[in-house]
Amino acid sequence: MANIIGVRFKKAGKIYYFDAGDLELAANDAVVVKTSRGTELGQVVIPPGQIDDNHSEENLSPVLRKAEEEDIEQAEELEAKAKEAMVECVKMIEELQLPMKLLSAEYNLDSSRLIFLFSAEERVDFRDLVRKLTGKFKMRVELRQVGTRDEAKLLGSFGRCGRPLCCTSFLTEFSPVSIKMAKEQDLPLNPMKISGACGRLMCCLAYEGDLYRAMKEKMPKAGQRVSTHMGEATVVGYNPLKETVMVELESEARVELPLDQVSY
Repeated sequence: MANIIGVRFKKAGKIYYFDAGDLELAANDAVVVKTSRGTELGQVVIPPGQIDDNHSEENLSPVLRKAEEEDIEQAEELEAKAKEAMVECVKMIEELQLPMKLLSAEYNLDSSRLIFLFSAEERVDFRDLVRKLTGKFKMRVELRQVGTRDEAKLLGSFGRCGRPLCCTSFLTEFSPVSIKMAKEQDLPLNPMKISGACGRLMCCLAYEGDLYRAMKEKMPKAGQRVSTHMGEATVVGYNPLKETVMVELESEARVELPLDQVSY
């Protein structure tokens, strides 16, 4: 049976699976792995023995070695070089007057590839930029355009809750979020109140969506006639979290009652 581990290359980044072979590894160990982008340094987040057998059938890339001090120092040096590369790239973008915003630069561990991530409102023809960058850095250069959600994840910020963005803290992948989720949670449909730093609907709208749907299924509908210990009444509102129902009695008085005191 393959000795499979889960590796992450960035905080809150996607987890990739590798064959550790005969290496003895534990969670948080730094490892050097072979990827489609070349040699890279990652961190073990899922140790051997904790991954289901489904991944054992995949053609997994190998773990080359447990990272040594020299590998970590090399990664730190390349991180500093990437910042310098960003400065040069920004200058070239301005010279070519390209409508794009540079977000990050990253070398792989063997310095065979340099990747720039950028955002733009429209598709950008960056072929001239790639040629200039390749001539400058004398290696393979890639430019990748990312969406607004990925931009927020890369740059980081704080949400309306006052905490760091979920996408930079723990979300490894973006889940679909719809305006229907806001409606189901009785949230104001003002885009300014339910949008995140990326300008899209907040990811946290999806966290309690299933719970709200399940709770609302138990609640009577607004306008529905119900029976209470105070007589017949009409439902005018409800609170799924408290499991209470607001009813209007025949006397036009409004009373909030626990759900178990309402028959319908």
